[in-house]
Amino acid sequence: MRPSLRYVAVLVIAVAAVLASAVSTAAAPRRDALRAALDKVVATGVPGTIAYARHGAATIWLARGEGNLAARTPIRRHDRFRIGSVTKTFLAAVVLQLVAEGKLALDDPVERFLPSVVPNGSAITIRQLLQHTAGLFDYANDGDTTILQPYLNGDFAYYWSPQQLLAVAFAHDPHFAPGTSWRYCNTCYIVLGLVVEAVTGHPVGAALRQRIFRPLGLAHTTFARKPEIAGRHTHGYILLDKPPLLDTSVFSPSSVWAAGAIVSTADDVARFYRALLRGRLLPPRLLAEMKTTVATGMGNRYGLGILTADLPCGAAWGHEGDFTGYETFALTSKDGRRQLVLLVNLDQEVGQSKKAQRAIVDALIAGYCG
Repeated sequence: MRPSLRYVAVLVIAVAAVLASAVSTAAAPRRDALRAALDKVVATGVPGTIAYARHGAATIWLARGEGNLAARTPIRRHDRFRIGSVTKTFLAAVVLQLVAEGKLALDDPVERFLPSVVPNGSAITIRQLLQHTAGLFDYANDGDTTILQPYLNGDFAYYWSPQQLLAVAFAHDPHFAPGTSWRYCNTCYIVLGLVVEAVTGHPVGAALRQRIFRPLGLAHTTFARKPEIAGRHTHGYILLDKPPLLDTSVFSPSSVWAAGAIVSTADDVARFYRALLRGRLLPPRLLAEMKTTVATGMGNRYGLGILTADLPCGAAWGHEGDFTGYETFALTSKDGRRQLVLLVNLDQEVGQSKKAQRAIVDALIAGYCG
């Protein structure tokens, strides 16, 4: 098995497919139904899961299973968690704030901010990086320099610099000419992290903290720089050739950096998306730009750091995040009244069975559409 980082929201598509034939109207989620759905997820071998469901004024927090297998401690609803590529929406919001301040423009070439860093940088725009239409090779899919290999060899603290990640990506030809197609691109968000640092003069983590975390009161959300997760947190797991599960909670977040290094909680993630979609972070014209989408070819559409899928209970906006051992789903209606944040601590590609994946889809259905 060749472990890989995977960030595209595949299960959101599966939710849409199942709901299209099974659900005609939306209802508020029932605590007992959602609890039963989460118990089924755990019964498939997933150590633990957390759900935050919000329908108007009704909010449900639930946690089922274990957050630390070695200590046999239960997972808790306010545990901190690596949210992977949900980070991309946070970073996109910062980039769009800089656009609002006139410090950059969506159609500026990346060459303006990072001279001679990105091949063909004069033809690649900030918009294309945000929207995954730049065509750059995704470093996470490199078959010769597997990004996870140092960690799987036991060096959990191995540090990848952003420049090293880009070197892996740029050793490959681009997939297509900028703006001519769509392909998921972690490399694009590493580049955007460097753009944010060049424009603000601050580390990307500081920019996120000053512009997003503090203003929204996301007290349990941080941009991780060290392998250890501070505070009460859930451990993540993968399954290699055979049991037991391998604890990945101390894998260095440097392998994802600006593309996926945020650690948060279910309620902090939900608060962020409510604030974003209700216009608290961006002026209306830039929120509209963020929600201007292109087809991904996978049944959903992608905007600027955010995706959308049409469900029978309304369009869901958000993202899926995958960091080795952790998976996060964030779904929010356009008015912020309907939300689901679902966290599981077993890697989808390196651990979850097909039965587990279907149980997760069922939990998404129970939590979002009722």
